[in-house]
Amino acid sequence: MNDNIKQSIEKVCQSEFGIDTAVIFERPDKQFGDIAINIAMQLAGVLKQKPRDVAERLLPLLQDALADVAAEVTIAGPGFINIRLNDRALWGATERTITEHFKGETVVAEYSDPNPFKILHAGHVYTTVVGDAIATLLEEGGATVHRVNFGGDVGLHVAKTLYIVLRRLGGENADGLTAIEETGRAEWLAAAYSEGHAAYVEDAQAKVAITQLNRRIYDIQQSQDHDSALARIYWTCREWSYAAFDAFYKRLGTTIEKYYPESATVEPGMDAVKTHIGTVFEESEGAVIFRGEKFGLHNRVFINQQGLPTYETKDVGLILKKYEDYHFDRSVVVTGNEQEQYMHVVLKAIEQFLPDLARSTTYVPHGMLRLAGGVKMSSRLGNIVRASVVLDSTTEALAVAGRKEDPAIMLAAIKYAFLKSRLGRDLIYDPKESIALEGNSGPAILYAHARARSILSKVDSDAVLTEALKYSLQPDERALLRKISEYQSAVEKAQTELMPHHICTYLYELAQEFNRFYEHNRVVDDLREVVRAELVKRYAATLKQGLRLLNITAPDQM
Repeated sequence: MNDNIKQSIEKVCQSEFGIDTAVIFERPDKQFGDIAINIAMQLAGVLKQKPRDVAERLLPLLQDALADVAAEVTIAGPGFINIRLNDRALWGATERTITEHFKGETVVAEYSDPNPFKILHAGHVYTTVVGDAIATLLEEGGATVHRVNFGGDVGLHVAKTLYIVLRRLGGENADGLTAIEETGRAEWLAAAYSEGHAAYVEDAQAKVAITQLNRRIYDIQQSQDHDSALARIYWTCREWSYAAFDAFYKRLGTTIEKYYPESATVEPGMDAVKTHIGTVFEESEGAVIFRGEKFGLHNRVFINQQGLPTYETKDVGLILKKYEDYHFDRSVVVTGNEQEQYMHVVLKAIEQFLPDLARSTTYVPHGMLRLAGGVKMSSRLGNIVRASVVLDSTTEALAVAGRKEDPAIMLAAIKYAFLKSRLGRDLIYDPKESIALEGNSGPAILYAHARARSILSKVDSDAVLTEALKYSLQPDERALLRKISEYQSAVEKAQTELMPHHICTYLYELAQEFNRFYEHNRVVDDLREVVRAELVKRYAATLKQGLRLLNITAPDQM
């Protein structure tokens, strides 16, 4: 419906002025109409006329072109044009026909990015929820989306962990790992990392030993050694980490199609960097660097003095591997904004020799997650908040409140709380607040949907909705229908900006609009039951669909 109206307006402008102009819809206050356009302002600059004069020239043409859908077309202020849809058109505008902006595109969505040999923390819950929602929005827009992650199975953090593991095992004793209980393996490795990091910082001899161990781990990966004692320890501990990741994603209700270990990106990354030494990269004090300062960024090392690749080079290899595997039209990378400057440097470096891949990569930073109390999490310091704690604390909050400990409600609470704020801002998560049945929370929206389904279970399902009732809306009915009709715009805005919070804002406003409607308008056993039941049906369906885009399942009962 909206697309047809836009096309009609654009056709009028082209016919009258010979100018191709893209029409942008805005939502005015309901007393002014259902749609506002500033097309007269856009044309005024080109025509060198006053916007009001252009609007008055357009008015009769638009009234004629939109006669089938508009009850009223008026001018406001300096030249805004307001359109009030007739009831038939308003009903039509509630049909969920989302424009497939990304139809035919292949998209790789990279997010979550947990590192083997370290613990999954609360930040991983946040970035996974955000990345998964963005991926779903792109799928809704018609794209084929491949969900992937990237994790450091080589590098200094691995050496720090294994340094302590070897100490605990009394040397390279792979058989000693059998004594570690399966349920405690992830935490055992996390504690080893924390202890190893402290040793690296505080003990000069340990630092040398860890640096040497780091070299050996790279050699194991490059040679694909699975037989030596150290290799057996390495591969076993890596597998423990991946098993923990699988369990984590299953609990969050998401699926990661492919894990990219850093070891797989080393060779293509090193080849690309070395190939472009002297053009993009340069040697400096035994290392290879990219001078980001030339582009208003900072300089970064891509190959260190030991001849080993840094994270930057592995990210170069990653983009090459992703393109090799998927030939993507677009790559979306979601991380915390503490990596923002890093990502800008890496993408700028890639742009110098792979401009198409750099341009097709969209970087989406989000803020830092803090729990109530505001303490930032750090796996280096050992004071992180485990990912499991975030999930468990929400379930516990439900229990304390005397509510059903339903995993679907727990996930709704977490996902909605993480997604309702604009990405980029830091987020303080409070489990008690997240489970509220009132206000702007996931469970409150779930309850709104269940309440609507309860109403529908009581109406006469055999009643026939006549056109006389359907197209003679009362003011409160029209206000609710108008809000339902805004769903498409909200989704398209979220897709265009890759900002899921637009969906949350819309769902909350929609639920509030329904509450205002229901407070003054009976549905069951009312003379207008049939038309109001249809409104409730569309309202419930819109809530359910919107929640689905946030990867939240809406039950019919709570």
